[in-house]
Amino acid sequence: MKPLNLIVSFLLVVILAFAPVSRGFTEEVSPNKRVKVELGLGTWISVGDTRWSHDASTSFPLGNPTSRLIYTDHSVNVVEFTAKLSVGPRFFGRLNVGGAGIGGGRLVDDDFLSPDRGSPSLRTHSDIDGASLWYVNADVGTRLTNLPNGRGTVDGFVGFQYWRQKHEAYGVRQIHCSAAGTAVDLDPISPGVDPLCAPGGAPVSNAVLAISNTSPWYSLRTGVQGEYHVTRWLSGHGSAVLKPINLFTNEDTHHLRVVTGELQDPELHHDGSGIWSRCRYRGEAVCDKVPRGTGGLSGLVEPHDRRNMGKSRGERTIQFVSTD
Repeated sequence: MKPLNLIVSFLLVVILAFAPVSRGFTEEVSPNKRVKVELGLGTWISVGDTRWSHDASTSFPLGNPTSRLIYTDHSVNVVEFTAKLSVGPRFFGRLNVGGAGIGGGRLVDDDFLSPDRGSPSLRTHSDIDGASLWYVNADVGTRLTNLPNGRGTVDGFVGFQYWRQKHEAYGVRQIHCSAAGTAVDLDPISPGVDPLCAPGGAPVSNAVLAISNTSPWYSLRTGVQGEYHVTRWLSGHGSAVLKPINLFTNEDTHHLRVVTGELQDPELHHDGSGIWSRCRYRGEAVCDKVPRGTGGLSGLVEPHDRRNMGKSRGERTIQFVSTD
């Protein structure tokens, strides 16, 4: 069964589990067995970037990395729906569904040849448009402790996340073409010279789709969340999440690439795994390497390329302010 079908089936089970609790109770229920449903709607705002790099340097004269894509300067206003089912004072289940369009941004596309020793041989810029993300979190948890004097609570939870992010970049503007990019022949078998680029290359219209990238992620997550009552009318909430198991697929399509020469395949398909951590809070709090007053999501993955073109490396970093 495909992963998406598994997710849909899981959501149907969760919805069916929530359905009976909407009926009114006809008899007094013990507080320790009381079932409560909470619904919420919130938002969080983010800016960040997504980076992918690829190493095919075993094929001369390609460098390491061979190609690097940086989707930068995103701005996202995510709308998130939350449904929480509490059973007594200790146990709960929670479902979060969120999504947004990704506005603006720029794709920086760098290609490397070994004679340039790590400096880009070719750099182009494209405009990001038509990008989006959506995700589903499904968690179950329990009360870990109550703070003294009724000041607050600390809960632990485990769950699953599906995250899907898509980028589309339009147009191409050449920013830099090195001497090696102009002179090195990428296809020495064929007659003539097949260089990586030419100085003063003509731009491609912003109406033309140049590169598209789709990345679905499947993650197991565990974490803690807490609430602290400062006064009767003021309280703070926070959570920290670790994702010890992550599986993903990265599909990268270069729509303008010619189908000849060393870089003839316009589609790259990667999969891999990694570890992620997340801090999210409202109020005064600090998470590692994240400025005060914001939340953060960061991680690193080491994927492999199904087409055996070498090693790949991907990184996604988002900083956000939660307003839910």
